Amino acid sequence: MTNIYLLGGVLLGYFALLMLISTFQGKKPSGNESFFRGDRRSPWIVVAIGMVGASLSGVSFVSVPGMVRATDMTYMQTVLGFLVGYILIAKILLPVYYKMDAPSIYVYLRGRFGIRSYKTGASFFLISKLIGAAARMYVVAIILQTFIFDAFRVPFVLTVALIILMIWLYTMKSGIKTIVWTDMLQTLAMLTTLVLMVIQLAKSLDFNMKEIWQAIIASEHSHMFEWKDWSGKQHFVKQFFSGIFIALVMTGLDQDMMQKNLSINNLKDAQRNIYTYGFAFVPVNLLFLSLGVLLLIFAQQNGIVLPSANDDILPTLATQGYLGNITTIVFLLGIVAAAFSSADSALTALTTSLCVDILDKPKDVRLRRWMHVLISVVMLLIILVFKAVNSGSLIDAIYTIAGYTYGPLLGLFAYGLCTKSAVNDKWTPYIAVAAPMFCALLQYVSTHFWHYVFGYELLMINGLLTFVALWLSGKTSKTLGANPLVS
Repeated sequence: MTNIYLLGGVLLGYFALLMLISTFQGKKPSGNESFFRGDRRSPWIVVAIGMVGASLSGVSFVSVPGMVRATDMTYMQTVLGFLVGYILIAKILLPVYYKMDAPSIYVYLRGRFGIRSYKTGASFFLISKLIGAAARMYVVAIILQTFIFDAFRVPFVLTVALIILMIWLYTMKSGIKTIVWTDMLQTLAMLTTLVLMVIQLAKSLDFNMKEIWQAIIASEHSHMFEWKDWSGKQHFVKQFFSGIFIALVMTGLDQDMMQKNLSINNLKDAQRNIYTYGFAFVPVNLLFLSLGVLLLIFAQQNGIVLPSANDDILPTLATQGYLGNITTIVFLLGIVAAAFSSADSALTALTTSLCVDILDKPKDVRLRRWMHVLISVVMLLIILVFKAVNSGSLIDAIYTIAGYTYGPLLGLFAYGLCTKSAVNDKWTPYIAVAAPMFCALLQYVSTHFWHYVFGYELLMINGLLTFVALWLSGKTSKTLGANPLVS
C-alpha cells in the first residue's frame, strides 16, 4: 500500500502550486471585471486546454473507463455528437454573446423576452450547475476520503469542507483570471496521468503499443456503434443527437463554460478556442474508453474480482496495488486535477450568475465575496445529500439530470434565436417548471407501460416542449423582443 503521508504530500504540493499561480495572477488590484471576465485578456490556447479538463472532471475520469463494462465503447457516439454541438456553439451562440458584451450569457434572455424569462434562465443554470458540480466534487471527495483521510480518522464532512476551502482560496481574489491558468495546469496533469496509466497497464500486460491496439479491437467491449436496438439507450441516433444537444446546453448555454470564452479578447479567437477544444475532446475520450477496455482485460487475465459499481473499477485497480505504487500516486494526482478544474470554474460561474443575474449587483465587490462563500457552503451541503442517495454511474446521472434542468434553457434560447416572435414573459417560469415535470411523467409512463426507456434524448423533448409552450404563450403577448441575430 502506498505511503499515506506520500499521498498527502502530493495533494498539498499540488495545492501549493495552484496557490502560487493564484498569487501571481492576483498581484495587481482586481475587481469584478477581473473576477468575472479576466479583464478580457485570456490567451485562447490557454482557455482551450483548460476547457478540456473542466469538461471532463473527476466524474469522467472514473465513470468513462468504468462504463465500458456496461455499454462497451458506445459513449463515443455521444462524443461525436459533442463535436457537432461545439461547431454550432462557435457559429451561432458565440457571436450573440460577444455582441452583448456582458459578463453573463443570460443577459440575452432579458433583452429578448423580459425580466422573468431572464431570472428563470439564470435560476435553472444555478440549480443545474450546483447539482452537477456537487456530483463531480463528490467523486474526488470519496476517493480522497478512502485513500488519505480515513487513515487519519477525518470525517467525510470535514474532507469535503477542506477540498472546497482549497478551491475557494485560490479562486476568491481573481476568479476567472486565475482559473484559465490553473485549469490549463490541471488539464495537462490529468492528460499526463491518463497516458501514464495506459503505459503502466501495457507494461503489466506485457504489451507493446501495437499489441495494445490489437487487444482493444479484439475485445468484446470494443463495440462502438449501435444501430439495431431502437428501444435501448445506446442506439446511434439517440446518442449522437443527444450529444449535440448536451454540448449545446452544458457548454453553449452554461455560464461556467462560456465565461472562459468571454474572457478572450475577440470573437475570432474565442471561436478558435471552441474548435480546438471540441476536436481535442474526441481523442481524449477515446483514450479514456481504451483505458477502460484495458482495465477489463487486465482484471480478466489476473483473476481479479471487480467491484459491482462501474465507477469503482478504475479507483480499485489503481489504488489497491495491482498496478504498482506509482500508479496510485499518478491516479490521485489525475483525479484531483480533474475535479479541481471543473469545480473551481463552477464556483466562479455560480458566483457570477448570482451577483449579475439574480441580485443585479455586477459591480459590488463586497457582495461578490460573500456570495462566493455562500455558494461554497451550499455546494458542501449538496455533496452531503448526494452521498446519502448516490448509486450507479455518476456521469449517466449528471446527463440525466441535465435532461431535466437544462431543457428549459434549451427551449428559451432556441426560441429566442430561431424566431422573431414574442413570449408572454409572465408565463415563462411556469412553462420552465411544467416542461421537465411532464418529461418525468412521460418517462414513467413510457417505462412502465410502453417498455421504452428514454435516454439522453429526453433533453431534446424537454427543450421542444418548452419551445412550443413559449410559442403558445406568445399568442397572448403583443410585445416583440429584439433578436440579436436578426436586428
